[in-house]
Order: sequence, then structure tokens, then C-alpha cells
Amino acid sequence: MNRNHTQVALIGLTLLALSQSAGAMHISEGILTPQWAGLWYLLVLPLVAWGLRDLRIKSAREPFFKPMVGLIGAAVFVISCMPVPVPSAGTCSHPCGTGMAAIFIGPALTVLVSSIALLLQALFLSHGGLTTLGANVMSMGVVGALVGYGTFRFGRRLGLAGWLAAFMAGVLSDWATYATTAFELASALHGDESFWRLFGGIGLSFLPTQLPLGIFEGVMAAGVYQFIAARRPSLLVCLGVERAAKGGAE
Repeated sequence: MNRNHTQVALIGLTLLALSQSAGAMHISEGILTPQWAGLWYLLVLPLVAWGLRDLRIKSAREPFFKPMVGLIGAAVFVISCMPVPVPSAGTCSHPCGTGMAAIFIGPALTVLVSSIALLLQALFLSHGGLTTLGANVMSMGVVGALVGYGTFRFGRRLGLAGWLAAFMAGVLSDWATYATTAFELASALHGDESFWRLFGGIGLSFLPTQLPLGIFEGVMAAGVYQFIAARRPSLLVCLGVERAAKGGAE
């Protein structure tokens, strides 16, 4: 019993530390105007529905798929709970994990798991916000997933090794996420100022943290891919990451 109590206490302290490590995760509550906040919600809701449909279809085809999606979703939640505050931008830098997720479960389901992860962070960790949830899903879940998935598939078509394509997917997915965040902030906040000047200023404020974080995400995605390819290459075929006709992963 004492051991169990100690474990519960450690988990609680960890969550508390995460919630206090930054005043906001992603785009902070109240940063966006109502018009822009509503626009991002309208854009992402059909994509979340796309993810739910994809989950239903793939789960009916492969019983193991739903637990796999849950595992990937938990990974995205934990990975994106590593904030590096960027006060000048009104947000935080952090790894996202959506490029890696899109490689293994596809972009539609990555949008879905990102939406759930971001909602839980907004509700229980005070990271991000409910009014900015649509914008955060768009940058991290939609753009990050599409860029990561597209980069991986394009890299494999060019004949790149699987781990190298995964590395590129992780890097570009992360950087695309923050370029989109800068776009969202500049669009809502530029007022009479030049949009491009504000966009460039926000992007520059992300550079010191996001350049290394993007490389970190690339290494992480490549490492996970290579681990699965070495231990259970058939899983890559089952998930549609690789084709059986090509002998699985490289």
C-alpha cells in the first residue's frame, strides 16, 4: 500500500510540475479574437469527424488497431507536455509527436488523437485553452500530421531508407507546426501593423527553441521506426507503413 501511495503521489507531483512550468501551452487562452478562434474551430471540426470515421473503419478491419491508436495518442499527450516558454510570442515551444504519429496511424487519426490530447491539456493542465483549441489542433494536429505523413511517403517513394524518411518527417512536421502557429498569431493580432513583419518576428522568436526541438523530433521518429522495423517489421505492414511486397521495412 505504501508503495502504491508513493507512486500516486509522484504522478500527481509530476502533473503539477507540468502544469506550473508554463502559463500556457500552445496558443494561450484569450490570445485570439473571437472571429479567428471561431474560424479555426470551423476548419478543424470536419477533420476531427474524418478521424472518427477512419477509426471506425480501421478498427472494424483490424481489432488491434484501436489500442494502437490509444497508445499513439498517449505518446502525443506526453510528448507535447514538455513546454519551453516563448514569452515574446505569447505561447510555448514544445515537441509535438504528430509527425511520428502520422507515420504509424495516418493523418486523419493523428488529427483525432491530437484533438483529445489538446483538450485534456486545456481542461486539466491549463495548457492552451478552450477558445484557442481549434487553432492549436489546426497547427499541431492538422498541419503537423499532413506534413509529417506527406514527407514520409514522399521520402519512401524517392527510395530513402525508412528511418531517414521518418527523421525528415519528424523535423519538417515540427517546423511546419510552428510556422502555422506564427501564421495564426500574426493573422489575429497584426492590426494596423504589417502582417508579414509580425509573422516574421514571431517566427524568429521560435527559432532558438524550435530548431533543436525539430531535430529532436526527427531523431525520435527515426528511432521509433527503426525499433519497430528491427523487432516486429510485420507491424509496419499491418499498419500500412510499408508494403509486404517490398519485404517490409528497411
